[in-house]
This record gives sequence, C-alpha cells and structure tokens, in this order.
Amino acid sequence: MRPGLAAAAAVIAVVTSIHAAMWISMRPEVSAPNITDRFHSLSFAPFGRDMSPEGEAPTNAAQIRSDIQVVAPYSRGVRTYSSTNGKELIAPIAGEQGIRVTVGAWLNKQTDPKTGEPVLVRDKKTGEMVPVKDGNDREIESAVKIARENRNVEAVVVGNETLLRADLTDAELAETIRRVKRQVNVPVTTGEIWNTWLDHPEVASSVDFIYAHILPYWEDVPADKVVDFTINAYNRLRAAYPGKRIVIGEFGWPSHGYNRGASVPDPLAQAMIIRDFVARADALGIEYNIIEAFDLPKKQNEGSVGQYWGVFDADRDLKFPLSGPIYDHTYNQTTILALLLGVLFTLPLLRMRELTMSQGLVLAGAANGVAAWLALVVDYWLNHYVTGGDYVTLALSVVMLVPLVFVLLYRIEEMAAIAFGSGPRRLIDAQKAVVPAVPTRFPKVSIHVPAYREPPEMLKQTIDALAALEYPNFEAIIIVNNTPDPAMVEPVRAHCATLGERFKFINAEKVAGFKAGALRIALDATAPDAEIIGVIDADYVVTPDWLKELVPVFDDPTVGLVQAPQDHRDADRSLLHEAMNAEYAGFFDIGMVQRNEDDAIVVHGTMCLIRRAAMLEAGNWSSDTICEDTDLGLTIAENGWKTHYTRKRYGYGLLPDSFESFKKQRHRWAYGGFQIIKKHWRKFLPNRSRLTTAQKRHFVLGWISWLGSESVGAVMAIASLAFVPFVLLFGVSVPAHVLTLPILITFLVYLMHFVSLYRLRVETTPLRMLGAAVAASAVQYTVAKAVLDGFRYKDLAFARTAKGNNWLAGAARSFPALPEATLGGLLLLAGIALLVLNNWPGVALTKNDWRHIREINLYGIALMVQSLPFVAAALIGAFEPSRFNQVAFWRAIGAKLAVVPRRLGLTPPPAVAD
Repeated sequence: MRPGLAAAAAVIAVVTSIHAAMWISMRPEVSAPNITDRFHSLSFAPFGRDMSPEGEAPTNAAQIRSDIQVVAPYSRGVRTYSSTNGKELIAPIAGEQGIRVTVGAWLNKQTDPKTGEPVLVRDKKTGEMVPVKDGNDREIESAVKIARENRNVEAVVVGNETLLRADLTDAELAETIRRVKRQVNVPVTTGEIWNTWLDHPEVASSVDFIYAHILPYWEDVPADKVVDFTINAYNRLRAAYPGKRIVIGEFGWPSHGYNRGASVPDPLAQAMIIRDFVARADALGIEYNIIEAFDLPKKQNEGSVGQYWGVFDADRDLKFPLSGPIYDHTYNQTTILALLLGVLFTLPLLRMRELTMSQGLVLAGAANGVAAWLALVVDYWLNHYVTGGDYVTLALSVVMLVPLVFVLLYRIEEMAAIAFGSGPRRLIDAQKAVVPAVPTRFPKVSIHVPAYREPPEMLKQTIDALAALEYPNFEAIIIVNNTPDPAMVEPVRAHCATLGERFKFINAEKVAGFKAGALRIALDATAPDAEIIGVIDADYVVTPDWLKELVPVFDDPTVGLVQAPQDHRDADRSLLHEAMNAEYAGFFDIGMVQRNEDDAIVVHGTMCLIRRAAMLEAGNWSSDTICEDTDLGLTIAENGWKTHYTRKRYGYGLLPDSFESFKKQRHRWAYGGFQIIKKHWRKFLPNRSRLTTAQKRHFVLGWISWLGSESVGAVMAIASLAFVPFVLLFGVSVPAHVLTLPILITFLVYLMHFVSLYRLRVETTPLRMLGAAVAASAVQYTVAKAVLDGFRYKDLAFARTAKGNNWLAGAARSFPALPEATLGGLLLLAGIALLVLNNWPGVALTKNDWRHIREINLYGIALMVQSLPFVAAALIGAFEPSRFNQVAFWRAIGAKLAVVPRRLGLTPPPAVAD
C-alpha cells in the first residue's frame, strides 16, 4: 500500500469517527413528567394537509370521523372555532366516541369603522356578497342549535379574540354573549388573551366563566419559564375575578418556525412544555385546552409558526411521546445520512498521491461539514411543511448553493495543499535550467509581438528589451494590425529597421479575427527553421535571461508549452494600480502554481513559449473565442502535450489605465472563458481527449470557482434583494438558517483562503493584500455580466485594454461602477433596515411584529455581506479620481509626519564630527 493511500484511509477513519462522536454527543434528549391521563381538551380543526383552515370546510363527515378517532384515545374533549360550513358535524360525531365539545361561533367585524357601512364578505355556498352580520348570525344560530341538539356539548364560546382584533366593542360582544346565554343550557363565554380579560371587566361580567388564552410564545417567554408564566397569569385572573371559574382556553407551543425574542420553537421544547404544563395543571385542578390537535400546513395567518402548533402532525402521527424520555425522532436518520455522505465525500482522498495527514484532516473535515449541512437540509425539508412559494424558495436556494459548496471545498482544498501539503514540485527551477557552459543546442525561437493601436514609445521599449536577449538564435516579428494612423506605425517600422534583419515588421490592414488573426499572419511569416514560438504583449519588457533559462525545458520532446507569469512595472502609478497588481499576483503565485502540479495551467497570451509542432497540431490560433491564448493552450493539453510553469518573472508589462479598463479586461477574460467552455466541453467526456482526470478536474472546478461562483453570487444577491419587499410589505418568510448560513460561511472561507494564501505565497504587504481583496471582489458583477453575455451573444468583439496612459486627451470619463453602486447601496440599506426593524420593533412599519428573529438577523447580515463586492466596485470608482489615490499625496503626508518628532524634540541631534 502506497503511503498516500494509507494516510488517506487513516484520515477517513479518524474524521468519520470524530464526526460520529459529535453527532452522538449532541443527540438531544430531555425529560418531563409523564402524561398518565388524557388531555382535558384539544383545539380541533379537521383540515387535511392540503386544506386551508381559513374558511375552508371539510368536504364530508368521513374526515371529521377519522380525526375524532385519532384524538379520542388522547383527549376527553375538543374545542371548535366555528359552527358552519361543515363544522356543525363535529359535535355529533365526537359524541359517538364520548368526546365532550366546546362549541365555537366565529365572529367578524360587522361595520367599517371609517365609513360605518356594513362589511361585506362572499358567501362560500352561494358566492354572493353578504354583510358580515349575516355570517355572524348564522354562526350564532348554528352554535345554539348544536348546543341544544348534542348532549356532549359542555360550553359555547362566542367569538375568538374578537376584542383583541377590535372586531366588536365591549358592549356589542357582551350583548351577543347574553343573547346566546338566553338560548342554551350550557355555560357561555368568549375566548380572549389573558390580559385582555383584565382590561375588559364588562365582558368578564357577561360570561359564565373566563376562557383565557395564555400563549407564552407570543410574549417572548423562554421555554424554561413558560409553565411558571402560565400559572402566574392564571393566578392573576383568579385574583382579578374571585369566585369566577377560570379555564385556560388555549395553551401550547409551536414545534417549528421562527423564534420570537427568547421564545424559540422546537420539537423537544414543545413536548417538554406541554407535558410539564399538563402535570402542573392536573395537580392544581386547572381546566385547560391545548392548541391544537393537528398541524395545519396551510395555516398562513400566524407567520412561520402557524403550521406547527399541533400535538399530532399533518399525517395524524403523535409528534412526541407522552411518557418516557423525549428525543428527536428524526435525529438518528439525519446522523446516518450525514455520516454516509461524509464517507462518500472523503473517498476521493484515496486517489491523492502525496497526501499529508494534516492536509487530509482539513479536507476530510470540510467534506464532513458539507455532508452535515446537506443532511440538515434534507432534515429541514422532511420536517417542515414546504408549501406554495416555499417550494420555490427552498429549491432555488439549494440549486444556487450547490455551486457555492463546490467552490468552498475547492478553496479549502487549495488552502490545505498550500499550508499543509508537500509543496510544489513541478515548477521549473530556473537555477537548474541555465544553459550549460558549453551549450549543445540553441533551437530557433520566433517571438511574435501583436500590436493594435499601441503607443510607439511603449512598443519601442518592448522591442529594445527583445534586442537585449542573451540568446543567439531568435527572430522577432512585430505585427501592427488595423492601425490606420501613420504616427503609430512608422516610428515602429523605422525602429525595427535599425535593429537588423532578425527584427521583422509587418503592418497588416483589415485583419479579421482580432489578435488571433494577427498572430496567424505572424506565424505565416515565421522562419521555416523556428522550432519554438514566443508570444508577448506589446507592452512587455522582457528580461535578458528569458529564453536562455526557459528554452532548455523543450529538450524534453513531450513538452508543448512553457508559461511564465505576468507582472507589471507601473504599479506605483497609484494606489489602485498597486491593488490591481497585487490582485494579478494572487492568480500567478497561487492558482497557477497549484494547477501546474497536475499539468493544468491556464495559458495566457504573453510570456509564453510554444512548440511550433504543438501549435500546428492544435490548429493554429483560433478566432472563435476572444481568449485565443487560453483556447490554444487547452487544445495543446487535450492533444497530450505537457505544459510547464515558472513563478520567476521574466517580463513586466503595463497595468490597465483605469478601473474601467480593468473591468473591460476581466469581462473579456470571463466572456472568453465561457466561450471556451461551450467549445471544449465535449473534450471533457470520457475518451474524447488525452486530458487526465486531474486536468479535467482542475479546469472544471476552476471554471466553477471563477465563472460559476461569481455569477451565482451576483444572482443570489439580486434575488435576495428582490425578496426584501415581500418580507417587509407582505410578511413573507425569509429563508431558513440552513440556507442562509452557507452564504456567510462561504464568505468567511473566502476571507481565510485569500488571507492565508496571500501570506504564504505572494510577496506583498498587508495593505496591498487588502487592496487586492477589494479589487478582486469588485469585479464580481463584471464576471457575472460576462457569463450572462455568453448566453445572450454568440460573438462579442475583442475589446482592447487601455494601457500606458493611452486614452483620448481631455475626454471625460463617466463613473465606472454605477450598476454596482446601485445594487450595493440597495443591498446594504436593505440589510440594515431588516436588522433595525427586527431588533427595534417599535419602529417597525411591516406586517410582522418582529422580535429579534434569528433568521431575519441572518438574512440582514447576508444581504450586507452580499453587498460587499458591489460596494467595493463603487468605492474604487469614487476613490480612483480623488487625490487619495495618488501615491504622491501619501508620500507628502509621510514627509510631513516625519518632521513632527524632530520639531517636538523627540529625535536626537545629529552627530558632530570630531
């Protein structure tokens, strides 16, 4: 067994054991008093899973009879809330099982308080608009009839929280209660929140007994204080109305949904609270009704918790045991799924050749973390009633989060490889590549320099650097294309003429195919004996040892391409240029180095040397993508040629002139990358090319990590922003924490990845690193737009990147980040608004009376995190034209600060010579 395989097997075993131990140790289990007798009463709404409780009636008596049979072994009575539209059948059917019934009559607002006109509603039987009063009268008449005809009716409840909703006045409700009392021989009351009874003594005096709703969830009471709170509220009512019979008409706790301050819905909390309450109530002789018998998946008028008050779930299964230990009945299945997925996700470690233990532990830990998250998403799906728009929210969230998870794992893998792996071994060691003292062979190199409307002085510097190369056998072809201005052409022609015959100048007009078209012309003009083609951009000044040190790599006949990194010589132009240069360095010193270990580098069209035979086999430069360099490099790799990379800088070019140019360049790269995916995806199928599995993996994950994650990130940000009005205005539920947390975790991993790898691989300062992070994130929108353009447009024109101060003199430049500023500002404001409204409900202007809801806080934070790339672009756009972007400004500040200690006498006097 090879060492890497043994290490991987050991890592999988250790991490899986730790993962299992964590699930076992966190297995929730609580205890509470046993329920030894049946409940006194349960709120009873016989609505099936697909039926709305908001006025919809059971279709027939079969549903009611079936539900009564479910609750009969567990409850001595039931409470109803309405007596029409089929609910009149509940009492006689319950009587068949010996179940007592508290009959409810639902009352609504009768007149519009602004106009005094009767409120109209649609009659569900006739479809006609009728006054609410008629509906209230029908409810009362039906309730009276039920009470008279069924001996198992023990009370009538006239209205439910009617005073709380201000649907009737005290006098109206009291008169209605007295009217019902005159018609029935059972006690009559109304159902109200417990403190409403304290504020309405007139109504209290009209009822036969107090029917109080005590629901601590709505009063922000923590689970461990719920029962004490309820008993205290009951005792306050007894003290306020001595001698009056007090019944707790509603008591319960939701099993799922958002928290409300300290009130946190939870299946175990529900079980513990109800069992504890029933034991206390029975011991104290308190009559009560538990809300409610069944979960109601389509109960939408109570926000996220409305569906989950039932003792039974929507399938009529008891949600918790009434005796013995209380545990999460789906926890074991979730644990098993998490462990199985964890093992599955860590199996690829067995194929890693040189895996270290620490590297393996990080990778296996991350894989098991993702497995646990997926298991929790499945658990959430199975244990929540996902209905209507929730399906769309959950499905879209998962679909968009999956690519982010791949990116997260890819970045963790890169961190682990660099921080804990064996280090790069395939990089070209420049010291070993030096030409021997007595060289045996100098293959001819033809260097091609395409130039499109480039400043002549800049191009002359490029040519002079080529003339200084310490390599005896090369030619240089300078091809100026589609540049009609003689002032940009003739000085370059004349300069080449002074350097001798090895410098060939071509002025090609009306060249089709962008840069690739010009390079094809250069290849046609290449000397027949040239074995290697070198390509540099028109702004690159190469070092004299470029060819001397890298051409010997081609002594291996299987090598098709050698790539050196890009670098720049004008980073000190401004702070923005420093940031851009540091951002480029991250790609060349981190990503390219790691990809090179599996021969999967991304070829970029400058500082590269290509074997002529490999180029011709690949079909020469192609114009069907605007990233002809990466396209050609990938084709060469698909044909089985080896590629090599060196970290050593052999050339220095110029940075984009402005942030706008930086964005245009990134758009071209991303759009070209998308074109390459469309062109080459078939080559990634089995047996369609000579790419290895490792090469395919790097390219696919690289595309997902760059194009996919940036696009998904932008789409998720826009979707999250579009969802905010629905949350604020219509009380629509925000995504659950299992869907929001991955966004925040991905952001944290991105930060860890960026900071750790820059510190380990890139020679830069903390301030430049910060600038690189801002510059990298600022182009998220640009990359996403490029991917969208890839779907919309087959071919976009090649956009030259302005360099070397080559813009029209005096031309006014517009703000380069208006879309990003708009989106970033809206996201940031929306996140702040949600946090403010959630944590200071007194200023809330929404449908919800929020109380520190965890999901809303997470959603608000996620919105603010999602705003960062857009805000970064806006800040750069605003910062770029200011004096704070100028290096000279900060140098002047530094010079002024340097003299302060001397003026204060804090520096020693200069030494005096003897």
